[in-house]
Amino acid sequence: MTKLNDLYDDYGQSPWIDNIRLDWVHDGTLERLVREGARGVTSNPSIFAKTLATSSAYDEMVAGCGDIDPERVFEKLAVNDVRLVCDVLGGVHTTSTADFAAGRRRYADGFCSLEVSPRLARDTVATVAAAKRLAGEVGRDNVMIKIPATKEGLPAITEVLAAGINVNVTLIFSLERYGEVITAWMEGLETALVRRGHINAIASVASFFVSRVDVAVDALLPEGDPRRGSTANAQVAGAYELYRRRMASERAQQLIEAGAQVQRPLWASTSTKNPSYADLLYVDTIVADETVNTMPDATLAATLDHGDFAKSVLRTDDGIRSEAAKLDELPADVSLEQVSAKLEVDGVAAFASAYDELLVTIEKKMHELPPT
Repeated sequence: MTKLNDLYDDYGQSPWIDNIRLDWVHDGTLERLVREGARGVTSNPSIFAKTLATSSAYDEMVAGCGDIDPERVFEKLAVNDVRLVCDVLGGVHTTSTADFAAGRRRYADGFCSLEVSPRLARDTVATVAAAKRLAGEVGRDNVMIKIPATKEGLPAITEVLAAGINVNVTLIFSLERYGEVITAWMEGLETALVRRGHINAIASVASFFVSRVDVAVDALLPEGDPRRGSTANAQVAGAYELYRRRMASERAQQLIEAGAQVQRPLWASTSTKNPSYADLLYVDTIVADETVNTMPDATLAATLDHGDFAKSVLRTDDGIRSEAAKLDELPADVSLEQVSAKLEVDGVAAFASAYDELLVTIEKKMHELPPT
């Protein structure tokens, strides 16, 4: 047994890997991590861009795609990767689905996420079309399609869930937007129930970005201010409080009684950006039942090595309330609303920029590599 197993078995939190690598599939690394307790995989354009730029693992596939649009080449590569990862996670998905059906858990696990193009973040119709197409091309029950929680993304989330497709809602930075995401989830499942008659196989997570909040807020606080490094986890506590309250509502309970899985909060961006902070600041302290933490490589390794989940501030009602109350201690001139709005704009722009760089890398490889 590993600390990742303990995290799930004893605390109810699912550890996912925030990285997708073809070489990990081929050399058995991903399978080993799954044996050690990893229960899902997430990806984004930045991750793919880094892998493509620094690895030759995709060269043969790129060369074999022929002279087609670089964006279509990327989709072929991404769909292939996600399909392979879904297969590695198949055992986790099967077992957890059985646990859900038996009432032992209120959700299933074992998913791999694939993001729609960041270029579509402000286009509802195009996001829905892309989500349906990508889910169909992967062709696995345990694929999740990532859709950003922009205003334009909210109706897309509802429609994609209504179509019976698993959704990972990404780029959530505020409690207000998180509440809107939960409502979009409810609306999607209510529509799916009417259209399809069953909703038990539709999974969803809501990805609340963590460390970036501290980076932004810390910059607005004086050097040495004791409130530095505390806002992100305070928001996490507020989000978890909101999750429990909304899942206990009559509307959510009706969906759960009809067979729905809960939409779990997922803590994303959990690597520590400030080297003076503990390396597991955004892991150990925010462990909670019915949540997910998706970790990049170094954070996952640190968790396996020295994770200490008893430190979590989310283990008791008093701890959750006390942590969330720290949001009220911020100075009046620090507006979380403004910080969150800027983080969303910057997050969408960063992913779009990474996506553009990715396509440039692919086009360059297409021209450099001899056709196969």
